Amino acid sequence: MWCCRRDCWIFISSYRSQVAGCRAFTRPATPFSNPPFFCIFTEMIPDELRKKLKNIVDGAILEGRHDSCTAVRNLLCQSFGTSPTVKSEFQSKSILKEKQARFLKANAEESDTWLDFIPAGSQYLTRGGESLVYLSLDNRHVIKCNDATYYASWTEYFNSLIIHNLLFPTTEYVLLGFTSVGIHLFAVVEQRYVQGEQADLADIRELLRFNGFENIKRQDYYNSELGLLLEDMHDENVIAKDGLLFFIDTVFYIMKK
Repeated sequence: MWCCRRDCWIFISSYRSQVAGCRAFTRPATPFSNPPFFCIFTEMIPDELRKKLKNIVDGAILEGRHDSCTAVRNLLCQSFGTSPTVKSEFQSKSILKEKQARFLKANAEESDTWLDFIPAGSQYLTRGGESLVYLSLDNRHVIKCNDATYYASWTEYFNSLIIHNLLFPTTEYVLLGFTSVGIHLFAVVEQRYVQGEQADLADIRELLRFNGFENIKRQDYYNSELGLLLEDMHDENVIAKDGLLFFIDTVFYIMKK
């Protein structure tokens, strides 16, 4: 069970003063639940955030953001251009992705963001579908080494990271640099470590639907207004803790409208 408070981080913590409205309801108790609880859903995409998302969708250079993920994304857009995701073209973009990998490695070596090793003291945890996951020395963050295998290009990968950071700022990704495992390039990102329980799929679905993401198949969601596809939102990618939902692993695609 979870609830979303007006001061909650979910989707809108940086924008709570701009919230246009909210909806409240009481969920009936079940034989396995606590008594009914009061739940507030707050609008996730205010106008300012909507403009930023539209700029990403349109392939525009993002101004006014100085984080490392945005810097790399802008560099890729300037050097290689942008295009929406077309799943049938995934294989045909492999040459582009290889060119981008060489470009990113050269840029990382020049800008001193190439990492020969994972940060000292990190403890290996697991390998997910696309990431090698480590617990950082401070025990408060995880370090993920991602080879962008779910994406046709590195531009798509960084678009996805930035969209995640805009919508889920409490579990934002911070780019530490790049490394290689064998011949493959990996982005090394850091994220807050959240310990909790697997979220209920019905709660994930309800929150996303309220904020414009319709469930189109299995655990995939599409926002037709923005042209954003959010894939694989199963319960292991969303953590429930202290009555809140924390989205820790997301895969966004910009689709043709």
